[in-house]
Amino acid sequence: EKDWEDNPFPQGIELFCQPSGWQLCPERNPPTFFIAVLTDINSERHYCACLTFWEPVEPSQAPACTGEEEEEAGERPSPSALVPPSQLFAPKTLVLVSRLDHAEVFRNSLGLIYTIHVEGLSVALENVIGNLLTCTIPIAGGSQRTISLGAGDRQVIQTPLTDSLPVSCCSVALLFRQLGITNVLALFCAALTEHKILFLSRSYQRLTDACRGLLALLFPLRYSFTYVPILPAQLLEVLSTPTPFIIGVNSLFQAETQELLDVIIADLDGGTVTVPECVHIPPLPEPLHSQTHSALCMVLDPELELADLAFPPPTTSSSSLKMQDKELRAVFLRLFAQLFQGYRWCLHIVRIHPEPVIRFHKVSSVASLHPSVPPTRGRGQTPD
Repeated sequence: EKDWEDNPFPQGIELFCQPSGWQLCPERNPPTFFIAVLTDINSERHYCACLTFWEPVEPSQAPACTGEEEEEAGERPSPSALVPPSQLFAPKTLVLVSRLDHAEVFRNSLGLIYTIHVEGLSVALENVIGNLLTCTIPIAGGSQRTISLGAGDRQVIQTPLTDSLPVSCCSVALLFRQLGITNVLALFCAALTEHKILFLSRSYQRLTDACRGLLALLFPLRYSFTYVPILPAQLLEVLSTPTPFIIGVNSLFQAETQELLDVIIADLDGGTVTVPECVHIPPLPEPLHSQTHSALCMVLDPELELADLAFPPPTTSSSSLKMQDKELRAVFLRLFAQLFQGYRWCLHIVRIHPEPVIRFHKVSSVASLHPSVPPTRGRGQTPD
């Protein structure tokens, strides 16, 4: 009702609250939670945590199509259309918008507000929301901060060491579990070479986790193209843009994505990655590709190295999903260190010698284009 000047209402946020569209249901669905990502005009990302629950709707509020409307549309009225609708349920969404990415804190905070609203607790919602909006959270520093919303709760927030370091939680490990090593390496190379990548899944939260995991693998590089982990159905025309992107779409709209000829489609539920014939993804150079693949195998399946031993040692407990996530990201950090090896020497030469080290002889270049012009010097490049 009131649009604050220092924090205006995000236009179109209602589309991201219900990416499949606002619809009534004949039964009460369980509450759902996912996080959408919006990018403002300054390329700053805003994380929109959405908790949706369902409330009964009065029959007078439910939109019903009458028999006359169906006849005008060219259809015969069905017998069920003449019967008053039964109890319907409408979605209601609580949205928390933040420039910080703390998924579990968002889930707990919105869950507390939902519990107070549904169960009618004696705690005033105004105080809870006021405490939520006035608590100060450091952007970085690696410290822990304990907050309370005034309803007998305590939440611990762990800030990242630096704001430039992406926080992946378990998203990288989940991405490898869903797609496998070969497919993730293909997506990694596709993102580095500025191709269009589209994720498909029935789960909105898995779409967000997959996009977050892929961006975490690109560190220390920063992805600067279109990034929409959850694309609403009303905005599917964005997929026709000529620029590279990383976008997630619900599997319900998979038919609308079949006409995309230059888009790499990763099906998280089916574990497949489809690359069009017109798209070529350059692989990692050897031996980096083989070394990276072997290292990833050792992280995801540590017993592979001992599988052929006649007397294998006692099996050790495998790493937790969060620790496995860190191990996988460490493999890619080492990969970037190997790829960028010698890059500082190039900067060293360029800064000490601002003039070109190799100069091209203009007359020789012209002679190579026009053979009738006799060259004054030998063709090719003349060192300075």
